[in-house]
Amino acid sequence: MKKRFLFYYESKFQKSFFYILFPFILFSFQRSKPPVLSFSRYFVAAESYESVGVADINNDGKPDLISGDFWYENNGTRKNNFRNRHLIDNQKRQGEYYDDFASICLDVNADGNIDYITGGWFDQTLRWLENPGLTKNQRWKSHEIAKTGNIECIRAWDIDGDGKLEVTPNNPKLPLKYFKLENGSFRQVEVAATQGHGLGFGDIDGDGKGDFIVSDGWLKNLGNEKWEMNPEFSLGTASVPILVADVNNDGKNDLIVGQGHSYGLHWYEQSIIANKRTWKKHLIDDSASQYHTMEWVDLDNDGKSELITGKRFRAHNGKDPGENDEVGLYYFKWNGSSFIKNKIAYGPAGEGKGTGIYFMVYDLLGSGRKDIVVAGKDGLVIFFNEGI
Repeated sequence: MKKRFLFYYESKFQKSFFYILFPFILFSFQRSKPPVLSFSRYFVAAESYESVGVADINNDGKPDLISGDFWYENNGTRKNNFRNRHLIDNQKRQGEYYDDFASICLDVNADGNIDYITGGWFDQTLRWLENPGLTKNQRWKSHEIAKTGNIECIRAWDIDGDGKLEVTPNNPKLPLKYFKLENGSFRQVEVAATQGHGLGFGDIDGDGKGDFIVSDGWLKNLGNEKWEMNPEFSLGTASVPILVADVNNDGKNDLIVGQGHSYGLHWYEQSIIANKRTWKKHLIDDSASQYHTMEWVDLDNDGKSELITGKRFRAHNGKDPGENDEVGLYYFKWNGSSFIKNKIAYGPAGEGKGTGIYFMVYDLLGSGRKDIVVAGKDGLVIFFNEGI
């Protein structure tokens, strides 16, 4: 009896001890987990344009949205915001697509009003739409920049280091070129005889000049609009953009690459071994397809950038691997050795959120936190950053 009583007493004591310690164990575990950002979802419009830009369209000091045929006015609050929309154009439609594959905001004619640069796959034309200023409901005049061939997407970078953006279309299987704005018109600059699916820009070799990254290598910036191809990798149907960033903080820029029309998200680690540059491929995520666009931005204000990306919804209208998988928008946090995946929205279309082909990360309401604005065939949505 004494042994049984002693065993019962010890068990009761152990349980009591566990109940006392459990809150401290749980608290310690929670503290060890990296903090996660929260986001509030805000529906803007059901239009199925796949690109969105952010700029002060009406010069009232507040950033507005511009996507496809409309710009959406910012009233500065959370309530009923971006509901006033203004027609600017009548984009051509081809099946499920609008021929509108970018949203670059730039004052082209230097009149103090932000204009809109876009282009598409079907019309094969790079063009800009002229902001008429205070006449809000007036249609914007369209100006052709160039017939470039099929446009997968367009990006704008300061390519020559003069502090001004140059416009670069991704034209798979066609020559790589960019367009430099000079005195209200665009001059075409040839870079390479061909390019694949995917395009990036950044300083690969640490010489202070930005280089182009294409699917089959990188083009060294030699200065004076001269470029030298280095076929050091093959990236497949790569994202637009291919990101250039020093992921592991070793002083050398690496690459972050999504597969725009298949499964896979990777980073390529740059190393110099025996005076030769090498690239080691690391998996970030292989659970989603159509990582077509992405951004590298400090979302949580800790001074370090996060990777924001997700699955494009119906990129090829049902023909890509993983087309019918759930859609998701994510941010990936680098922990010093790998990327940690955090869901912003995930599920079927309407519950999850596809990325479209060009999204924006911007503090829309002056909160000090960067919000995420995402277009796509599943609508235009803002994810307000609520912090940690």
